[in-house]
Amino acid sequence: MEEDMKELRKRVPYHIQREVLDELSVDQVAEKSDFNISVKEKLKDAVRCTGPKAKSCFLSFIPLLAWLPKYPFRENAIGDLISGISVGIMHLPQGMAYALLAAVPPVFGLYSSFYPILIYFIFGTSKHISVGTYAVMSVMIGSVTERLAPDSDFTFPGNETNSTYIDFSSRDAERVKIAATVTFLSGIFQLLLGVVRFGFVVTYLSEPLVRSYTTAAAIHVIVSQLKYSFGINPHRYSGPLSLIYTVIEICALLGKTNIGTLVVSIVTIVGLIIAKELSALAAKKIPIPIPVELITIIIATVVSWYMDLKTIYKVEVVGEIPSGLQAPVAPKVSQLGSMVGDAFALAVVGYGIAISLGRIFALKYAYKVDSNQELIALGLSNSIGGLFSCFAISCSMSRSMVQVSTGGKSQVAGAISALVILVILLKIGELFEELPKAVLAAIIYVNLQGMMKQFGDICSLWRTNKVDMVVWVMTMILTILFNPDMGLAASIAFSILTVVFRTQLPKYSILGQIPGTDIYKPVEDYNQVKEIPGITIFRSSATLYFANAEMYIDALYEKTGVDVAKLLSHKKKLQAKRLRKEKKAAKKAKKEAKKRAKEAARQAKEEPVFSDTEESEEEPELVSHSQTNGNVHELSVKEPKDMVVVEAGPYTDPDTPLPKAIILDLNPVNFLDTVGVKTLRNIYKDYGEAGVQIYLCGCQRGVVESMEKGDFFNEKVTKSILFSTVHDAVLYCQQGNNEKVMQGTHL
Repeated sequence: MEEDMKELRKRVPYHIQREVLDELSVDQVAEKSDFNISVKEKLKDAVRCTGPKAKSCFLSFIPLLAWLPKYPFRENAIGDLISGISVGIMHLPQGMAYALLAAVPPVFGLYSSFYPILIYFIFGTSKHISVGTYAVMSVMIGSVTERLAPDSDFTFPGNETNSTYIDFSSRDAERVKIAATVTFLSGIFQLLLGVVRFGFVVTYLSEPLVRSYTTAAAIHVIVSQLKYSFGINPHRYSGPLSLIYTVIEICALLGKTNIGTLVVSIVTIVGLIIAKELSALAAKKIPIPIPVELITIIIATVVSWYMDLKTIYKVEVVGEIPSGLQAPVAPKVSQLGSMVGDAFALAVVGYGIAISLGRIFALKYAYKVDSNQELIALGLSNSIGGLFSCFAISCSMSRSMVQVSTGGKSQVAGAISALVILVILLKIGELFEELPKAVLAAIIYVNLQGMMKQFGDICSLWRTNKVDMVVWVMTMILTILFNPDMGLAASIAFSILTVVFRTQLPKYSILGQIPGTDIYKPVEDYNQVKEIPGITIFRSSATLYFANAEMYIDALYEKTGVDVAKLLSHKKKLQAKRLRKEKKAAKKAKKEAKKRAKEAARQAKEEPVFSDTEESEEEPELVSHSQTNGNVHELSVKEPKDMVVVEAGPYTDPDTPLPKAIILDLNPVNFLDTVGVKTLRNIYKDYGEAGVQIYLCGCQRGVVESMEKGDFFNEKVTKSILFSTVHDAVLYCQQGNNEKVMQGTHL
């Protein structure tokens, strides 16, 4: 019954009757308002402070005060607690391992896993990402510390002849200062970018780009962990192709693999996969998620201690974990100038990684991440963390996946993980000194399997949108080849380039009418759509601007079958040819007239008396020509014996007759630049000279304003050529320009 009613409603006819309205008529009937807010008023409104506005700004700057009072304790507390403990345990080995990548002592990785997390807990807006140390950021920091504090600066001659030694304590202290300073400066950059609302850049991070970038970054993380799985020590590479060089060297060092380390890694990976599958099956019956990673770490630490893997099998373990916190230290101002570029790169890359993962989780769990507030949160985390000897942080994919998989629901999990690190720093850090690093690498591998499944996007995008598929593949290639810093910038540039190509290569169509309706569709897409006789309706699927203006004109010529430029050129040649013939005919007539005059004078001397029966010769008669509205009227030169007739008229191609009018549907056009306005003006002028009237329809307000500012309108060209709908323009063309037209449509 309901379906029958829907079908009946679809078929119910209706009738619309009104006058056809051009833009001028619409302005009069609707009483167009000229109200515009001045820049002064906008600025005054922006700086005006009211109670609700001040409260909103304060809560947006400190999101903790907005969501913590509403925290659902019963629903989220247990999941956040287990998740926070699990992630906190992961912070311990990752922080220490990534500190080695940053070329600073391991304990400073734990500091970087404590202070910044607490700050992000207060100012961040993502509920699921786990900020802290990150391999890519650590590698970038390491390149700065090793460049500004190389071993050669701390090498001194030894007691023995030709011997040297490195002052490791002085070197490490200097590198810690450099790492903290570049971190502090990168945080300042992020704060400034957040204040100027630089977060809009997130709009250029499409979902295919984000998913591909995180997949490529996961490959970087996996490669960085391979040395812990095989027990080898490859050189550290930086710059473009560093990932390729690292993989090549790892392959070359496989012969030196530590068998004990490899066995530990394989056993841990297999055990984790099995445990996660069982956990997934048990999740339907057990309301609390099983902390698989936490259990794995505890078991691995106990086994490593009991079997003495470090001594017997040479398995690399976490090592000594000193207790206590670091006092705040001022940044090394003297070296700020030498690290500006590195700090800005760290700021952008760290933000790009965090916002990319933040957007993925926000889309999955239906909440919003404030991109500008994320910049401020990360900026405060890095700038304040730099004062406490931390190095630059971002979001870790592996920890974020663990945080989500173990039941984390909010930022409370991050705060709990920071408390776990605090307890480890103060009390129980030494209990995990025997934890094998291969176990940590295995946990990362298993938790990144979700990112690896994103390779399936290639097949799905191939079926749905091939341009997005190209963006996905190119982002992957660029990020792998150029590393995450330059790879992200190159990927965004390529993504923007595809948008430019799409606007440069839109679909051009000729519209026709669905019989009995006021609906117009492309004639090539529908069998029952018919063109209006004598009227051509042209539409482009993209906006009109400098990049595609020339192609717009070419497509218009092609679709209408009328090359106006060629037509006008032929017309000018025809006029020039006519003028040449006129001059030649006039010159010949004048010459003949003189010749006949001389002949008549000679004959008059010889025969002064003429017979009445003789035929009198007529003087040549010249008929002038005129041209009106492009129509050249007849020119004839009449003579008694020779007659020369030159005729010319408007040029038309018999195969493609000129339409009466062309309607440009500008509904898809959302803006016009100066080139676009000039293009429309030239189209109107050229077709007008060819005798074809141009009408525009569907112009948005911004488009009309651009036309007004671009001097499109004048005394001869008014808004009477603008119409709100295609149907209005069609009826106006059909009924004529001088009478009011009533629009009646039966559907």
